[in-house]
Formats: sequence, C-alpha cells, structure tokens
Amino acid sequence: MSKKTTAYTTIDFEKSGKQIGFVDIPHSPHEDAWGRTRIPLAVIANGRGPTVILQGGNHGDEYEGPIVLGELVRELTPEKIQGRLIILPAINSPAVSAGRRTSPVDGLNLNRTFPGDHNGTITQQISAYINDVIYPQADAFVDLHSGGSSLHIMPSAIIEPAPTPEARRRNIEAVLAFNAPLTVVVDNNGESRTASAASVRAGLVTVGTELGGGGTVSPEAVEICRQGVHNVLAHFGVLPPRPVAPRNENRRILGIPGPEGFVIAPQAGVFEPLVQAGSWVHAGQLAGRIHYLTNPGQPPTDLFFDADGLLYGRRQPGRVEPGNCCLVVANEYKGKLQ
Repeated sequence: MSKKTTAYTTIDFEKSGKQIGFVDIPHSPHEDAWGRTRIPLAVIANGRGPTVILQGGNHGDEYEGPIVLGELVRELTPEKIQGRLIILPAINSPAVSAGRRTSPVDGLNLNRTFPGDHNGTITQQISAYINDVIYPQADAFVDLHSGGSSLHIMPSAIIEPAPTPEARRRNIEAVLAFNAPLTVVVDNNGESRTASAASVRAGLVTVGTELGGGGTVSPEAVEICRQGVHNVLAHFGVLPPRPVAPRNENRRILGIPGPEGFVIAPQAGVFEPLVQAGSWVHAGQLAGRIHYLTNPGQPPTDLFFDADGLLYGRRQPGRVEPGNCCLVVANEYKGKLQ
C-alpha cells in the first residue's frame, strides 16, 4: 500500500482460522480527545481459494445486509469454506448506529466518497481504507444494499457496469448466480464515487443488491439476501453449492433508462403514489400526485411517467421536497453486456 493511513486493526489478514475484531480510525471529537471510530471486521480463512469481501451497512438505514452478515460472522466456521472471507457487516458504523443514510459525524454519504482520503473526514478515511487496504487483497466484492428510509425497491441483484467485455461477463455471471427475483443494471447515472464502481476499477468481480427498504426489515428480503449470499459464495467456490428452487428463470436483465426513469418531485408537499411497485407502466401514464395539505384550495400536482417499464422503486415517506425521487422505472437494458 503506497498511501499512508492512520487506521489499524489487530486482525492478521494472512492468518488461517476465524478472527473477529475492528478497524480503528483515530477520531478526536469534542466528547473524546483521543478516541476511535470502530468498524467491525471479521476474517475467516481456510485452505486455498479466492478472497471475497462481503460488505453491509454502507448506508446506515439499510438493514437486510448487516443482519445476514452478522449471522455469517457468528455461525460460519473456517472448515466450511475454501479461501478467505473479509466481512464488513457495518462498514459505515457511525451511520449504522444512527440509522441514517449519511454519517452523523461529517454528513457525508460513504457511497459518494470513493476512492476516499486518508487525511479527510471519518467517512473519507473509511472509503480510503477500503479502497487502498481491503480491495487490493481480494478477488471479488459483494455490496449489500437496500432502499433505505426513503425508497422501497423491488428485491434485486445489481450489475455494476464494467469497462471490458471480460469484466462485464464475470460481473453478470456472479450477479445471476445470486439468483434474486430481479436483475438490474444500475450505473447511478455514471457516478464513479461508489464502492462498487471503485471495486470494478480495482479489478474485482462485483455484485450489488437492492433488497427492499422503506426503513424496515422485510423477512422476505432477508431470506433472499441469506440465500443469495450463499449462492454467490458457492459460485466463487468458497462454499459448497446447495439445492435451491429456481427463482430467476428468464434471466432478463433490466436497467434504469437514465433520467427519464425517475419521477422527481417538482414542489414540496405530500406524495400520493397511484401505482403499486412491481406494476408495468408506460410513458405518459399518471404516476402520482403531490398534495398541499395546508392549502386545501390548491389542487394537487399530477406527476407522469416518462418511460415504459417496471415500477422498480417507490418513495416511502409521504413528505417530499423539490428534487426528491418519488418513483423509479426499470426496463429492458440496452447497454453493453458482452
């Protein structure tokens, strides 16, 4: 590693067996002059095989991934695997403790800070440690997300775009192996500062998810996550495969078709959705309304879809401000897959 970091851990990444501990990042807020921000970390290693990073809690209000990774940390023993797992169940621990998308320490969204800064804020130091210390040790990266407090998203496995046909092929095969009900390409409108975009740049096979959300825990989504993590680890050869009922039979791959895939609130008010998540919609169809509850004489503002496709995501809180994402449409992916 060429870049200097003040973060440290007592875990030996090269040691066989099971280790549970923390990455400690020196942190000196008003309440604690010589304190630490602690990032939970587990490493399970046995024999020869690939190294897979399993990450949850990038956003602190997305719960399914951290729940499943906590189960793995407690229950998985070294003799059950071949290779090495680096498990980060609550990578953005300040945000996880607060149940917030962004860190209460510096207000930053971890998933918009990569490759990070070892001399930056706590969030920037976390992303720098992942980018410069963790990624170079690994072959694959599984990043478990949900919709968070503001969105409910259809449970799905996510393909991160990659620059070469070979990298795209590896990502697609791994995402399909996760075997979620939906498979969606998400490029975040070209955003390069996400954990998965940075993982692709580092040459890792990359798998993402969106598993429910709405600030709650869905038993169905937890089970999809639990089974999907096992499926993808079996795909990498770290765990033995086990029989599962087919879930994603047609293997159709969807994508969000740019800005037209989003229905955005033009004004502040209360959003009323008029279509159920999972429904097929068409451009020009009435999508919802924004109501002005303290001004009953003002009629609501109608919102319309700008694209055909599946209603993939829907805002959870009723209250909206200008620019809030209300609905998300995904349709047949038309970009490069091979």
